[in-house]
Amino acid sequence: MAKSLRRIALIVAVATALSKVAGLVRQQVIAAAFGVGAAYDAYNYAYVLPGFLLILLGGINGPFHSAMVSVLARRPRQEGAHVLAAINTLVGVGLLAVTLILVIAANPLIDLVGPGLEATRHDIAVQQLRWMAPMALFAGLIGLGFGALNAADEFWLPAVSPLLSSVAVIGGIGLLWWQLGAAITLPATALIGGIVLAGSTTLGAVLQWLIQLPALARQGLGHFRLVWDWRDPGVREVLQVMGPATLSSGMLQINVFTDLFFASGIVGAAAGLGYANLLVQTPLGLLSNALLVPLLPVFARLTAPSDRTELIARIRQGLMLSNASMLPMGALMVALAGPIVALIYERGAFDAGAAALVGGLLMAYGVGMPAYLARDVLVRVFYALGDGTTPFRFSMAGIGLNVVFDWLLVGGPSPWGLQLPALNFGAPGLVLATVAVNLITSAGLLLALQARLGGMPLRLWARDTLLLLLAALAAALVAWALSAWVTWPAGLLGRLLQTCLCAGLGLAIYGLTASAAGVPEARQLQRQLLARLPGGGAR
Repeated sequence: MAKSLRRIALIVAVATALSKVAGLVRQQVIAAAFGVGAAYDAYNYAYVLPGFLLILLGGINGPFHSAMVSVLARRPRQEGAHVLAAINTLVGVGLLAVTLILVIAANPLIDLVGPGLEATRHDIAVQQLRWMAPMALFAGLIGLGFGALNAADEFWLPAVSPLLSSVAVIGGIGLLWWQLGAAITLPATALIGGIVLAGSTTLGAVLQWLIQLPALARQGLGHFRLVWDWRDPGVREVLQVMGPATLSSGMLQINVFTDLFFASGIVGAAAGLGYANLLVQTPLGLLSNALLVPLLPVFARLTAPSDRTELIARIRQGLMLSNASMLPMGALMVALAGPIVALIYERGAFDAGAAALVGGLLMAYGVGMPAYLARDVLVRVFYALGDGTTPFRFSMAGIGLNVVFDWLLVGGPSPWGLQLPALNFGAPGLVLATVAVNLITSAGLLLALQARLGGMPLRLWARDTLLLLLAALAAALVAWALSAWVTWPAGLLGRLLQTCLCAGLGLAIYGLTASAAGVPEARQLQRQLLARLPGGGAR
């Protein structure tokens, strides 16, 4: 079983890496074509609802995917095909209605999401939302189909499929660039650029659905017919799992609506958040999969009272490995935000002003990277213990806290004026608000887990985390000093050299410092990295 889990983790990690690289290239193409101009800024508001549904319903580990895996994995293939066809019918009808609502109510929905958008961006966003409305339907079908494939032990296709969305967007922008040339960056072409961006995004979702059809047919699950059988026990079980899971997962996405509501009054903020978020999610997604996929089944097998000591040890391992990897990653993103953004994005329509905006946002994201992954580790422990209520309550509290912190750090209506000037951080304040919520949530979940399990040496864990933090700060300081004090060559090669050398030296400083501090997980990571170097096995 352990070998099987390692194989699955490797398949998912490789497929995820390919998808993340394609996503990074997609963002580079968007940045070069549109920068933080009207087309892409409006797109981030139009994408909120279709993207929310695609991530929530069509995403790997989303509620639709998880419900199908949990139910179909225990049933014969023929029965699973019937359940999938029935659920596809029920969900398809419901999401078709949602699609029509998005088309008809696009204008008021954009008013709700981005009340501060100026007229041009607002009009572009309305058109984009109508073009992307069909994603609501395909999101549900994607999640259900890929869940059925995972239940049939097919993992590669679901994990790599987001690559098709990136390819579709890159192709659409490439065709537009071929037609318009340098005029693609002009405000006069923002509407057509925005429509092409939205249309190619929808095409990507359609391709994700189409690519699963042959695989479903091979597995005996591809019964393409309408089945109205909501009384079937398997169908009812899927719906029972899917409902609460969708509600719980949806709570996390409400924070996106909140952030864009406050961002709508800051020109270019939504576009900047999109660019910076991808730079964070690329390494975070890879490390999250590498850490959580192997640990989840381990947590689930250690829920008996007799295994309490081993469970606590594994929780420690998950949290400290998370901190040992995320603290230096976040610190280096803060120290090297400028060079990283310039290397990845600064070309075409993405000018120095856009780079400064995204650089500030990336620094704010870097501060919160450890809390993102630590929260996910703790939530998975509660799920393994059969407790979905505690994480849900913290998610609900987090929504309220996010509104409060957005108002405090960005600005909002109050009896004394529109904002608190001393705390107005602008666009980075949106990210810092989320960081604050994640830190509070992680601390609350950890304390709740301590109250439930007892015996967790939190002071020792806090001491080791502090040692890792100091090592990460030392690495960031060295990387920043090297980046700022050395005159680097101009151009792409110079930026690449600057980023790689500074980050490499920072990581080396971190590894040596953290290992010398005696944190076991830091030494474990160092041994694993050395073993992967040429000749590492001889060390």
